[in-house]
Amino acid sequence: MGFPLPDTVEELKDLIGGEVSALRSAVRRSADRPAAPAPGDEVTAPVQTLAPGPALPARNDTATGCLCSTHDRGATGTCAVLGAIPASAALLEPVHDETGAVRDFRIVAGNRIRSAEWLEAPDRQVGQRFLEARPGAAATGLLAALTDVVAGGGPLEGQVVDYTEQRLGRLHRAPLLYSAALCGEQVLATWRPVQSQTELMTIDAQYLASLGWGNWDLLSGKVTWSEGLSRIFHADIGMPWQLDQLCDALLPDDLTAFAEFLTSVLAGEEPAWTRIRFLVLGEVRTLDLLGRPVVGTDGRPWAVNLVARDLTPQIRSRRRLAETERESDRLRRQTRAERRVADALREALLPTHSEALAAVGLTVAASYGPVEPDAAVGGDWYKCRLLSDGRVLVAIGDAAGHGLDAVARMSQQRHALAGLAQTGASAGEIMTWLNELVCSDSSEQTATVVAGHIDDARNLHWADAGHPAPILLRDGQAQPLHTGKRGPLLGALPGYAYETTTTSLRRGDLLLLYTDGMVERRGEDVTKGIDRLARLVARSPDAAPQDLIDAILADPDQAGHEDDACMLAVRLD
Repeated sequence: MGFPLPDTVEELKDLIGGEVSALRSAVRRSADRPAAPAPGDEVTAPVQTLAPGPALPARNDTATGCLCSTHDRGATGTCAVLGAIPASAALLEPVHDETGAVRDFRIVAGNRIRSAEWLEAPDRQVGQRFLEARPGAAATGLLAALTDVVAGGGPLEGQVVDYTEQRLGRLHRAPLLYSAALCGEQVLATWRPVQSQTELMTIDAQYLASLGWGNWDLLSGKVTWSEGLSRIFHADIGMPWQLDQLCDALLPDDLTAFAEFLTSVLAGEEPAWTRIRFLVLGEVRTLDLLGRPVVGTDGRPWAVNLVARDLTPQIRSRRRLAETERESDRLRRQTRAERRVADALREALLPTHSEALAAVGLTVAASYGPVEPDAAVGGDWYKCRLLSDGRVLVAIGDAAGHGLDAVARMSQQRHALAGLAQTGASAGEIMTWLNELVCSDSSEQTATVVAGHIDDARNLHWADAGHPAPILLRDGQAQPLHTGKRGPLLGALPGYAYETTTTSLRRGDLLLLYTDGMVERRGEDVTKGIDRLARLVARSPDAAPQDLIDAILADPDQAGHEDDACMLAVRLD
């Protein structure tokens, strides 16, 4: 066809309608033209009309009578033609309950064709209830499908029913292909065995591969769809779409591609292939279409065959995958940025020790291990520095949470503690002020802290806010410091006044401050973890602070901690 491609759906529909009309006109002219006799053919004389003779007597044959066993012999009606149907056929009368709902059917007529050796012919079941004659119908959904036909749901066409029935103690099974339609107030049902396993697998393959096919007879206007194509377009198989209905469902951007495809098929080109998007019940469905013309005797396409494969699930999956990849990439970039920030914070907030501490006779080492492998720092922190009044501030804490939010709270609490320590206040007073700061935080997060001072007399004055007490290593023995003045977590009780505990230290003592990530294990009492850590400390009675920390971290019992873990070791030389 040499016509230009349409620019609108209406133009495309007009083009299709014009081509179909031209085809039908050409075929009619060919059919009405008398054929010229070939040379040598004998020309027969016109047939003479005979005078009507006496009418032949009607045959009194039960084969032509009604099959329902209720009408008079020779009566006509739907049940009278069941014998001409080349498949098992029965006329079913709905049986209603007191609410008017269809609960069963009564078999009022049937033919003599058996669909399986073990199934009785329908004519032998006349008068029975359908569920009595076919007890497996309810389990297969067949009864519900027949009920839908009565309710106006349209005819049932080609539904595969895997019918199973128990007879004489044995299970029998047959795949049957059922069709049914309303006939007045009754239902005419036919069924036949699926011809082969190939036919059954073809039906299943259309579903599994999202395939379907359709045939458009351009002369008669009849359209035939497979189950698969009906499923793709969510259309009743008994009401398949005409070509102009397909045009109405096109996405505007795909009009040209579909017009090129359809015109090439109507022009007799084969095979034609394209990818088209349709709007079906508000959802965009993407189909691969393969088209082939069915050429008639005049060389023109009298019908069109289309095979469609629904790519919508794959495209939807690819779209979700692309969105996931974009989100993953965004999170990776965010993680890298957070790590760079956390690295900088770690260097700024968690220094090891200063020369000033060594000058007053203290050797210090620290370690920090975030539970998240991609994080450089979390909510755990420590502080050890020489104050202007000659005291040494030692502290360790754990701000709730992980990531940059916890880092921000950790930084706030650590710097606040350092500032409060400059006032010369006691450890209990500093902890009380720090508690008010955490309580005023809108995040409502809590924290644990143990903080104190080591004075010139080597006394540790310390306060505890819900944190594990430091472990003291002395003369080869390691045990937690004891206090009866331990207070609640920071942020838990506004206005709480924390108290100071004083512990005397001497030369050679080593204090190990740590966070709960070093001692907490899932399903285990924390005291067991503290005892385990104390035993590890006692194994290295003469080790330098850094060597002690390395030994603890190398022990298998300390591997796989479930929270951030921080340690600060201070030895009095």
